[in-house]
Amino acid sequence: MKFLLYLLLALVVVPLQTTLLHYGGLFGIRPDLGLVAACLVGFLGGELDGLILGLLLGCFQDMLSAGDLWINVVTKGGSGFLAGLAGRHMAHITPAVMTAGLAIISCLSSAVFLYSMNPAGLDEVWLGVRSTVLVQAGLDAAVGGGLFLLFRQRWSGDRMVTEGAL
Repeated sequence: MKFLLYLLLALVVVPLQTTLLHYGGLFGIRPDLGLVAACLVGFLGGELDGLILGLLLGCFQDMLSAGDLWINVVTKGGSGFLAGLAGRHMAHITPAVMTAGLAIISCLSSAVFLYSMNPAGLDEVWLGVRSTVLVQAGLDAAVGGGLFLLFRQRWSGDRMVTEGAL
């Protein structure tokens, strides 16, 4: 049942990413909804759930994009798995922790994409970091933190410690 839910989520997120978000963004950079979804599921559902959703999202994005093959599968799957590992070792996942974690994971994912483009020199790397990687990380973190605030009442309480219990 969970796999069908993840498949449905992937079938909704990827077209949304390529159609509606094409017209939005900041400085021509759009938030990566696939990365945000994989990280949210990883943080709250565990590393296996984050990995499965990340692999599904990455596979669909690789099939529908003109970029290098397997880059999205590796980055989305790895991001979901990494978020799941981080989420497993936290007693209480707050919006601040979610936002910071998403920013770090987004920076790592964007660094993989930047490396795959074979920059000619260090100047091109720093230009890519300043103009794309940091803005992308900020957008992903803001969207993920907002979605966490919006939906945190719906997620199960077994992953989160209740307020004041400690």
